Amino acid sequence: MFGYITINKPELKIREFRRYQGYYCGICRSLRLRYGLSGQMALNYDMVFLSALLTGLYEGKEYLALRRCALHPTGKHLSIQNPYIDYASDMTVLLAYHNLMDDWRDDKNAFSLASAGLLKGKCAVLEAEYPRQWHAAKKGIRKLHGYERERSADLDGAAGCMGALLGEILVLERDQWEEPLRAMGFYLGKFVYLMDAYEDLFQDEKRGQYNPLSFQKDRPGFEDWFAQVLTMMMAGCAKEFERLPILKDVAILRNILYAGVWTKYDLIREKRKEQENKHGSI
Repeated sequence: MFGYITINKPELKIREFRRYQGYYCGICRSLRLRYGLSGQMALNYDMVFLSALLTGLYEGKEYLALRRCALHPTGKHLSIQNPYIDYASDMTVLLAYHNLMDDWRDDKNAFSLASAGLLKGKCAVLEAEYPRQWHAAKKGIRKLHGYERERSADLDGAAGCMGALLGEILVLERDQWEEPLRAMGFYLGKFVYLMDAYEDLFQDEKRGQYNPLSFQKDRPGFEDWFAQVLTMMMAGCAKEFERLPILKDVAILRNILYAGVWTKYDLIREKRKEQENKHGSI
């Protein structure tokens, strides 16, 4: 359930895009150093947002370097390192492990079980260091699994599982920023869950798999209703974000929250139109 919290690249200045890539490269490097190749395989752009958010909020010292890597051997790229990037890499592995175990429980996917096994040795350390985040991920995904097992029509309840989970992930410290960060993560997590359900609706119905939007798709004006729901989620997220005193890389963060997430939505909507034209209305 990743890949929705990203940028609208044409709207970023060149230096802003380089900073964004620097966060990505920093997380990639942190994953390799802390978890090896198995951890590096969990790399995703969603956690770039987390690292930029916490870096902007808490600032502090960072280390900049120009590095080459196996994926980009011909030129050097900016790599940013700081404690918030390390936290983002830790949360990447934590979420990846629980997602893989959920895939195993859902589909008995042997690859998912094997991949989770590669991360399991590191997860004891994560559970000890981040008990709040660990138990939130375990509880949230297990509760979500219950909605799926019961094939529940409670869309808000199912989305709320991911909201509560991401809310805890965004909260690094129990400090004065805890409340807006948790609320921000709650709305963003619900948005991510809804986007994932929206993208997978056609395939899930074709395969007979659970999707809470199946109970809503035949309502009049479904597309307008769903766009309004997504807008409400991001409006709540943005409202909480604007409460935070962030100046550093704020243009990148606003690009993601106000434009990037909708870029992905537009792509999914166009894909759905193609599917509807090919197979008939879903």
